[in-house]
Amino acid sequence: QDKDVKMTEFWLISAPGEKTCQQTWEKLHAATTKSNNLSTNSKFNIPDLKVGTLDVLVGLSDELAKLDAFVEGVVKKVAQYMADVLEDSKDKVQENLLANGGKSVNHDMHKSFENYSSSSDSVLFLFKGVNQIDNDLKARASAYNNLKGNLQNLERKNAGSLLTRSLADIVKKEDFVLDSEYLVTLLVIVPKLNYNDWVKQYETLAEMVVPRSSNVLFEDQDSYLCNVTLFRKAVDDFKHKAREYKFMVRDFQYNEEEMKADKEEMNRLSTDKKKQFGPLVRWLKVNFSEAFIAWIHVKALRVFVESVLRYGLPVNFQAMLLQPNKKTMKKLREVLYDLYKHLDSSAAAIIDATMDIPGLNLSQQEYYPYVYYKIDCNLLEFK
Repeated sequence: QDKDVKMTEFWLISAPGEKTCQQTWEKLHAATTKSNNLSTNSKFNIPDLKVGTLDVLVGLSDELAKLDAFVEGVVKKVAQYMADVLEDSKDKVQENLLANGGKSVNHDMHKSFENYSSSSDSVLFLFKGVNQIDNDLKARASAYNNLKGNLQNLERKNAGSLLTRSLADIVKKEDFVLDSEYLVTLLVIVPKLNYNDWVKQYETLAEMVVPRSSNVLFEDQDSYLCNVTLFRKAVDDFKHKAREYKFMVRDFQYNEEEMKADKEEMNRLSTDKKKQFGPLVRWLKVNFSEAFIAWIHVKALRVFVESVLRYGLPVNFQAMLLQPNKKTMKKLREVLYDLYKHLDSSAAAIIDATMDIPGLNLSQQEYYPYVYYKIDCNLLEFK
């Protein structure tokens, strides 16, 4: 795929075989590339499938339209979730989203169609496979998102202002008088602007404050975290008085077990997330490829069914994959119209109209005299 062509859109079209299908291909290729480089083209070979009756084909056409929308939705979900999981490295997303390891889609089209002989079999087969991916994605995403959410909550606890954040990674045992019947150490948040007041006042805010018992243990942008030791019975008095000076006493009991448990939980979640990350990205890569190839198969089936409905039997059409050049898309449309307008006498009247034609599933689709499906590979909507 040419890196300069920024178009992530492909047009899958088909036209009836002329004397031979090869001739149809050569004619299109010459018209779109020889002098004007309108698109990059390749043949898109669709194996012959059992056709069934016209009624069956019309029904199948509707089924395939629904399947197409469903599979495209799953392909996009897998791609978008890959972007979420890779978080900051969104540029890496594109290289992880290679269908079939980057081989051409044509490459294994034939192989995959060997699994089923009729169009109806293949619809079921494709639906089951993609539905499984959809269900697995829900389960995996839910497990990983839970883990990520819990970890973020803990990280949030360990950040933020000194009034609310966890102090487990800040305070040490030696900052406290512990196991004393009479004395207790409090933690106080002192705004930096009021620090001088604190130094002057704290020993006299209540009776029975231990002199020179306050140290700065930590600071953030606005405040200091200080400790102070006093007699238990003076605590209420001290808290009340401190508030008047905008010194906030934190409700905190030093508990080594609890703090250790918090740290361990954080480590456990962090390790779990790292452990799950690799296998999850691998699963997303593999299943993106599976879903994408299934999507191309659905397009191929749609081209097959629509071509038989339009061009009749025996099956005789050439499917072709075009990657338009962005600047010349309008011109490409005109060239295709000139090539194929003879296929449809009514086409002249409706070339630019989007309309619903009974029996052909066109309500979502612009109408052209040739069979046309768009494959939009721009699968990520980066916020």
